[in-house]
Amino acid sequence: MEANSHHDIELYNQIEEAYGKVAYSHTTQIIHAGRLYKKNKKLKWAQMILSAVSTGGFIGTLITNQVILTWVGGLCSTALLVLTAYSKDSELSELYRKHHNSSNQLWMIREKYLSLLTDYDTMTRDEIVVKRDALQEELSKIYDDAPLTDSKSYALAQKSLKENQSQFFSREELNQMLPESLRR
Repeated sequence: MEANSHHDIELYNQIEEAYGKVAYSHTTQIIHAGRLYKKNKKLKWAQMILSAVSTGGFIGTLITNQVILTWVGGLCSTALLVLTAYSKDSELSELYRKHHNSSNQLWMIREKYLSLLTDYDTMTRDEIVVKRDALQEELSKIYDDAPLTDSKSYALAQKSLKENQSQFFSREELNQMLPESLRR
C-alpha cells in the first residue's frame, strides 16, 4: 500500500483530536498534582505551628501560671487534632503521587501521538490505524488507573494551554534553548 498523503482527513483529524485530549488530560493531572502538593505542604506547616503553639502554651502555663496560655494551648491542640484527623483520611501525599504518575504516563502517550502525527504522511493507512488502536488501548489503561481531577484543575489547564501556551514554544524560544549549530 502506498504512503498516505492526507487522503484520509477523518483519520488524521481523529488523531489530532486524541492528541489534544491527551494534552489536556496531561496538563490537568500536572496542575491537580501541584495543587495537592501545595495543600499538603500547607497542612503540614499548620500542624507543626499548632503543635508548637499548643506545647508552648502548656509549658508557659507551668512556668507563668497564666490561665490564658492554657486556653491558647487547648484551642491549638484541638485545632491540631482536627487537622490530623483530616490529613489521616485525605492521604494527600498518596493522591499527589498518583496524579503525578498519571501525568508522567500521559506525557508519554502525548508524545507518541505527536510522533504519529509527524510520521503520518510516511505511513500507510493500515500502519496508522494499528498505531492509533494501540495508543487508544494504552491510554484506556492509564485512564482506568488515573485519579479523577476537579473542574478547577481543568480550568487552570485550559488557561495554561490556551492563554499561556504552556506546552508549546515559539521559534525564538526554541532557538534560545538549542545550541547555535542547531538553530533555525
